Amino acid sequence: MKKTLVLLAAALLCTSCAEVASTAAAPSQRPTKASATPSAPVSLSTGSGPQAPGATPPATFGITWDEASKKSATETAARATADFARPRMDATHWANDLARWLTPQATADYSAVDPINIPATRVTGPATLSVDETNGYGAKASVPTDAGTYTVQLLRTSKDSPWKVNRFTPPASR
Repeated sequence: MKKTLVLLAAALLCTSCAEVASTAAAPSQRPTKASATPSAPVSLSTGSGPQAPGATPPATFGITWDEASKKSATETAARATADFARPRMDATHWANDLARWLTPQATADYSAVDPINIPATRVTGPATLSVDETNGYGAKASVPTDAGTYTVQLLRTSKDSPWKVNRFTPPASR
């Protein structure tokens, strides 16, 4: 017992004599006063000027539209909507058929959808495509169904990548 008390007393004595660590930065590591002058003008939106003056535009502006791209996007929108508009289909079979047309995010988003809640049962006419000529990576298609016209958002990752559906937007009113 005496030995334990002696060891405890020695430990307390050593810790009380030890130098306390400081959380403050050492003098050579202290931050210097920052300048309040910006290095470049601030731009909050693309409409008010360049986001990164002197920078190169992102690669997403590199794909130009051609007839084959438009045809492929339109066909994907129509076929995907046809697979989407099957409310009487077994949910698992419906999700598996639809997944081939979807982006990874859309696959996750639509995995919880019960097809019985989809008002459309068939595509009733040709899809029409709306493109931004400066962005070959995305498009929107209007696809008429028996429940109204759905808007289908399409994306691709390169000129040679297949079009994938990112979102089906239902008609505003029936």
